[in-house]
Amino acid sequence: MIAEIKLGLCNPPEPVYLYVNQGEVDGESFVWYKFNISQEKKILLSQRALTGYLSELRLTTKEFKGKDNLKLDIVVSADELYVVRTGIETNFAKSFLLAASLVQDFSKPLIIVANAGDENTVFCNLYDAVTKSRIEREWSRDLDWATIIRDIQSLLGKTSSSIPEPPLTPPKLSVVPQAVHPQDLRVKNIRTLLDYPLDLVKEWLQFQDVDRPSLLDTHQINELIKNMCLAWAAGKCDHPNHAESSYQKLVVDAVASGMDELTAIKTWMQQVQAVKIGAV
Repeated sequence: MIAEIKLGLCNPPEPVYLYVNQGEVDGESFVWYKFNISQEKKILLSQRALTGYLSELRLTTKEFKGKDNLKLDIVVSADELYVVRTGIETNFAKSFLLAASLVQDFSKPLIIVANAGDENTVFCNLYDAVTKSRIEREWSRDLDWATIIRDIQSLLGKTSSSIPEPPLTPPKLSVVPQAVHPQDLRVKNIRTLLDYPLDLVKEWLQFQDVDRPSLLDTHQINELIKNMCLAWAAGKCDHPNHAESSYQKLVVDAVASGMDELTAIKTWMQQVQAVKIGAV
């Protein structure tokens, strides 16, 4: 069914960006807001809920104070096209992803609710717009957020990536639009797990004449990940050969047999530490 087109004066068909943040302006509390570009002013939203159809889930990197920040863009089709933007590590993003991971049919409308938590935190509740029933999933420390995002994106299907960025963003943010490549995210997640210095990764990439992992072939990326892992084990294992041989078995072979890579590396790290403790 094609929606009726309203003729006459109207606003340009650009998305409405909603930014998630808890705060207070002029005595008025808010949990998300729009941003008036021309006046450089926050437009607080009294409504805490947005009803519409989830049409896309995107990961976008934004530069802030010289560092890359990974953002989750929740694209919702409603009376207008909305993009709810929040940090990937925020409680809002994680609580949204938890609930959305239970949705099997995104052809039905959802209600996204922003709820203020303690201090500056904002959580997300998700509801079925037809039944008004809340969609909930139990929290777990072992959740694989990258897999959850990929699963949701898979259900949503391939959609257009031509949604324009706002001409400016709130003060102190410098926008460099860039889609996050799966291989870049793979290296980032493993580097974070190992607490491996970012500067060393950049130096290694420079030797390969590239500036990001996604420009390498799979063999080179695997070699980078192996180097990071063995560097982590260097001070934790009295027998370097053991660390490398166990890496082959517990990581490389395990991933080849279908195990999640992050899970395999965690298992290997635990094994390396156990051997060190046993040798003491």
